[in-house]
Amino acid sequence: MQARLNHRQASPGAMKTLVDMREYLAGCGLEPRLRLLIEIRISQINGCAYCVDAHIREARTAGESQQRLDCLCVWREVSFFDARERAALAWAESLTLLPQSQAPDDVYAQVREQFDDKTLVDLTLAIAGMNAWNRFGVGFRLQPPSRA
Repeated sequence: MQARLNHRQASPGAMKTLVDMREYLAGCGLEPRLRLLIEIRISQINGCAYCVDAHIREARTAGESQQRLDCLCVWREVSFFDARERAALAWAESLTLLPQSQAPDDVYAQVREQFDDKTLVDLTLAIAGMNAWNRFGVGFRLQPPSRA
């Protein structure tokens, strides 16, 4: 696939808004490894190769294990993720697939058990933000750089 448009060059102001949100999320208190897990999972669901590649590299740098990264797409089937991570991943999936899921009450109850009000809002912003980034990545066909 070939990239369609350089969105950063076309509208630097629009991209600054997303970058500012990402900077807020980096300092809001949400655990970086948890944030990266949901960013990767959302990008897998949305089919954003650029973001999957970028966030997996970030997660490795942050100390995430290769096995957990390999099994993230099947997180429900393995025991490598704790209750907090499972709640965040379920919430991320339900909001990413909102037309199908309608953010069900059982998923909300699960995430409420694990996160206080502020952290839940920040987690939800991280989910919304990653979905926004994926719309640029998929829509404009961004390609991850080859590292071969």
